[in-house]
Amino acid sequence: MCLTQDGTGLAHSEQARRLCEGGARFIQLRMKGARRDLWLREATLAAGFCRAHGALLVVNDSVEVALESGAGGVHLGAKDGDWMEARRRLGADLLVGGTVNSAEDARNAAAAGCLDYVGVGPLRFTSTKQNLSPVLGTEGVARLIAALGGLPAWVIGGVVPADLPALYRAGAAGVAVSSHLHRGGRIEENLRALAEAWPAAEPASLS
Repeated sequence: MCLTQDGTGLAHSEQARRLCEGGARFIQLRMKGARRDLWLREATLAAGFCRAHGALLVVNDSVEVALESGAGGVHLGAKDGDWMEARRRLGADLLVGGTVNSAEDARNAAAAGCLDYVGVGPLRFTSTKQNLSPVLGTEGVARLIAALGGLPAWVIGGVVPADLPALYRAGAAGVAVSSHLHRGGRIEENLRALAEAWPAAEPASLS
């Protein structure tokens, strides 16, 4: 999962376009603190690029922006909205993803019965998220994945290509990457390095 990032010098929709053209097929639009009009505009443009390339876009934090932009779903952190209410509003065809930072979160996610996937982390320290939850490390991530009852987990938080084999062995369906993906402005090159480092032939299906 490729996350767009503030402060790169590129609009979020332009990041989505470059990611799609570089081969990304799962993108999360993450615009923390953005004005709603700008947020909706960027989400709508990004959703269009994703549709044109056969990619899936989820919007971080907002069911409303996801619905109005034509995105493929929403990703909600523990304090960003109710998962079951999001499912009710989005229906069966759009994705609902949640964030899992603790054993309690994992139990709640497994019991909710309405999530398509979760983001599990943080693996290690990352500067892209304020109020960072306690760092889990690979062993902590593996424990939370085991508690999810088979719910697909994308590991997030300072992930780099060298981490991918161990995270695959820990049961991750994939990884969600922001900082490393945008490092040096080399989006396509960094995306290719991550894709080549993943041991599985195919990621877990979200359909």
